[in-house]
Amino acid sequence: MIREKVTVSTRTLQWKCVKSRTDSKRLYYGRFTLSPLRKGQADTIGIAMRRALLGEVEGTCITRVKSENVPHEYCAVPGVKESFHDIVMNLKEIVLRSNLYGTSDASICVRGPGYVTAQDIILPPYVEIVDNTQHIASLTEPINLCIRLEIERNRGELTTMPHKSGTYPIYALFMPVLNVNYSIHYYMNGNEKQEILFLEIWTNGSLTPKEALHEASRNLIDLLIPFLHKEEENLALEDNQHTVTLSPFTFHDKLDKLRKNQKEIELKSIFIDQSELSPRVYNCLKRSNIYTLLDLLNKSEEDLMKIEHFRLEDAKEILGILENYFTIDLH
Repeated sequence: MIREKVTVSTRTLQWKCVKSRTDSKRLYYGRFTLSPLRKGQADTIGIAMRRALLGEVEGTCITRVKSENVPHEYCAVPGVKESFHDIVMNLKEIVLRSNLYGTSDASICVRGPGYVTAQDIILPPYVEIVDNTQHIASLTEPINLCIRLEIERNRGELTTMPHKSGTYPIYALFMPVLNVNYSIHYYMNGNEKQEILFLEIWTNGSLTPKEALHEASRNLIDLLIPFLHKEEENLALEDNQHTVTLSPFTFHDKLDKLRKNQKEIELKSIFIDQSELSPRVYNCLKRSNIYTLLDLLNKSEEDLMKIEHFRLEDAKEILGILENYFTIDLH
């Protein structure tokens, strides 16, 4: 049983994992509690956590398939029991676990006769298969089946993909959390009515319910962080009917100063995970294939601001950390 405490005002909130089980390789279950909560708080947290667990936790899926000599998705493949469409649908069900950022390539190359399963997929080292027995195809003749795959880590539902000639998209569900239920138990503590929140989480095995709970909580906090900043920082100022835009943040100029002041340092060997970046900023950079300080210094302010979910405050955070890291003044 897992217990953690956090003090809020004069109350000590405590969460517990009261039940955990593995029903199969592709079905994990966990039940958690959070208490004591004041009246109405359990419903507020329960609704938010359910939405975050179902929509904000990232998953890894096969998103594109390519095979030679397949004229269209619904054709029959000689020597294969299933149609190519059936193979694509079987690949859609493959459960993967990874710390992948962006997309990566994988492949299948098997000679029949025999069964093709998930264990026949040749993957990059940072991607794992949760259940190697998942079925893909049945080869009835001594033929070679070669398929190229594209793997992506994302969140939510992928319904549209850019067209690529000769490939077949898979409209994937990046949702490792299969279902979430929450319920509320009421009790009296002296004269005060208090609540206990119960959360039930089912996952597909690519992460545990506890891992899903932690990731959803972090992502939910990241979504709310902008409300902690002053609104004026994101607005234009009006004076005598003239609009005055706040001065741009000269991120690239300051990084140029860092580069000049640190000529003797092997910037390529300094990875961004060695710094104290917040999880959200770190994930933004990793998704854009920025792994080292050299990668970061080679990006302009405009490049960084094009990164999804990257904000002006994030650039300021990076500069502050770099100043502390190298003990120099970038101003």
